[in-house]
Amino acid sequence: MSSDQTVICIGAGPAGLTAGYLLGKAGVAVTVLEADPVYVGGISRTATWKGFSFDIGGHRFFSKSQEVEALWDELLPHDFLERPRKSRIFYSGKLFDYPLRAFDALSKLGIVEAARCVLSYARVRLNPGPAPANFEEWVTQRFGTRLFQIFFRTYTEKVWGMKCTEISADWAAQRIKGLSLTTAIWHALLPQKSDVPRDQMVKTLIDSFRYPRKGPGMLWDAAAARIRDQGGKVLMGQHVSSVERLADGRWQVTSTTADGSELVRNADHVISTMPMRELARALQPPVPSAVARAAEALRYRDFLVVALIIKDRDLFDDNWIYIHDPDVKVGRIQNFKSWSPEMVPDAALNCYGMEYFCFEGDGVWAADDAELVTMASAELVKLGLADAADIVEGTVVRQPKAYPVYDADYQDHVDVMRSGLDAQYPGLHLIGRNGMHKYNNQDHAMMTAMLTVRNILAGEQLYDVWQVNQDAEYHEDGAAGTQQAIDPSKRPALTGGELAALASERRVPVSPAIAVPGE
Repeated sequence: MSSDQTVICIGAGPAGLTAGYLLGKAGVAVTVLEADPVYVGGISRTATWKGFSFDIGGHRFFSKSQEVEALWDELLPHDFLERPRKSRIFYSGKLFDYPLRAFDALSKLGIVEAARCVLSYARVRLNPGPAPANFEEWVTQRFGTRLFQIFFRTYTEKVWGMKCTEISADWAAQRIKGLSLTTAIWHALLPQKSDVPRDQMVKTLIDSFRYPRKGPGMLWDAAAARIRDQGGKVLMGQHVSSVERLADGRWQVTSTTADGSELVRNADHVISTMPMRELARALQPPVPSAVARAAEALRYRDFLVVALIIKDRDLFDDNWIYIHDPDVKVGRIQNFKSWSPEMVPDAALNCYGMEYFCFEGDGVWAADDAELVTMASAELVKLGLADAADIVEGTVVRQPKAYPVYDADYQDHVDVMRSGLDAQYPGLHLIGRNGMHKYNNQDHAMMTAMLTVRNILAGEQLYDVWQVNQDAEYHEDGAAGTQQAIDPSKRPALTGGELAALASERRVPVSPAIAVPGE
């Protein structure tokens, strides 16, 4: 372990701050560059407005990785709450439990519709068909056609802005892993026991989770403070414009601020969490044409939240509600007081987050804040979840590139980028959600950072971070795309229960049009 190395981390989200903290802890000089002028945490930040705190999407703190859980406790030892997990689906004027509980769903659908759902499920179980090639086929094989149409299609197509047949089965495998109608029925009869080992739990079925009392941004503010206390730098408002590999093998990163001033810094390593498409545009020497084409083909879905302050009538206590109603644009509604009472400064009020999924520049994204507050207020009333007289005021927060899109060709594009960058840019490390174009949670992002730090400290690639799956589990099957298998005998021993839960391999449905070697 050497303390004369220097590292630049691009992005102060969960991955970048985890890397920065662990590198600083090991004595490495680290600088974190964040584009946002105010908040760290990326999509896991907590925004504040007039004393109210709200997430950019909800973030439950639960991981199958004991190491990730331990790092959360290390960074924020006294400020976690244990919160009940509750989310439901709004469909046809009724609220259905989610994860789906068969008896709840079938009783609320009525006898005729319930019979259609049961027959539809029986049909796919008796004749499941070939391996699923897209999201619709993946879900249908586990729940049947009718339940897919009722409880999955509308919301999913709102999130992605595309048909379910155009979405890779990979996304369903990652986001609904381990859940089927059979599992849901079994869970309704015999809920998961609290003493089940974390690595054997179905994350979709957990009944409680931890949560910082002031929101996830509280954790990432603490991480940034620790980095600075260790002598590192976290610089805000820095838009990275150039990432150049110099002739001597070191790196030079140029960033600009809102006033146009430039900051140029050199380092031995660069850790990037910026979107792969933007990274390819910034790299010098320029990336090969095949890599540039692959990068430009990657797509992203954007997101905004309209935070409405309302008089609290205690109409629902869910953390969030999925809106499966094609007559409104809102996709999900957060209840921030249910996440933590400390998110709301006045007990007589509440804050609902009306979440809209969009593309940067489309009608929703481009609407002014007043229009969006008016639209969100009207939709909340239309759904029967508030009275117009109870809505006090609202504000809007936009999040570009919130979700990497899993279309039919995304994996091919990522593979081209991986091989091209590995060959030409040693010392460049991709981690995190957008850094790897993987729609995964913050524990996954953190684990990719943890293993990357170990590689840097060791001076060689001991771990292939592309083998970290949705559950922040590290696995190897002897291949990783075009990568060579890594000799595990060279790795340092993992102590203190590190990676104790990282033993299972994720099985991902493979579309005939998608090659996903090693996963």
